[in-house]
Amino acid sequence: MSKPSRPSAPRESKGQLRTFFATTRTAGGRSLFQTDRMAQLFIDVLRSYTLAGQFKVHDFVVMRNHVHLLLTVDGTMTIEKAMQLIKGNFSYRAKKELGFMGEVWQRGFSDVRITHEASFSAHQEYIYNNPVTAGLANTHTANMRASECAAPEGGSPLFPCLPRASALG
Repeated sequence: MSKPSRPSAPRESKGQLRTFFATTRTAGGRSLFQTDRMAQLFIDVLRSYTLAGQFKVHDFVVMRNHVHLLLTVDGTMTIEKAMQLIKGNFSYRAKKELGFMGEVWQRGFSDVRITHEASFSAHQEYIYNNPVTAGLANTHTANMRASECAAPEGGSPLFPCLPRASALG
């Protein structure tokens, strides 16, 4: 299995707020997230790190065999560390809480550094439309595994829909 490309320059990985569009896939392209239990556990992992202030998740979508994230890390965190936390914690919890045995993730991840509003908006639009394009939902709001629908029961969304031209950082 090949490792995804990583176009972001490692020497620019720390020191300031940086926003990324990141994608990671399941091992062997298995449809691990087609069950609500697995998808909700992944969303809970994102929620826990966001609440802890580790990084800011602007948008995400959980597909059957991959995840797209639009997130901002601060000067103390690298995108590599953020993805390691997300993937590692999800793997640990899937094994502990759901009894999942086996490899969860493909090695590595791909990322695109977001440096301007047009890129942010284009990647946000891609996240919104990915389930529709894949035939998993009729509209982006019908997908229950996306940031706009990840509200805890009876609570306000931790990952609300953001305006199309939301500020970076």
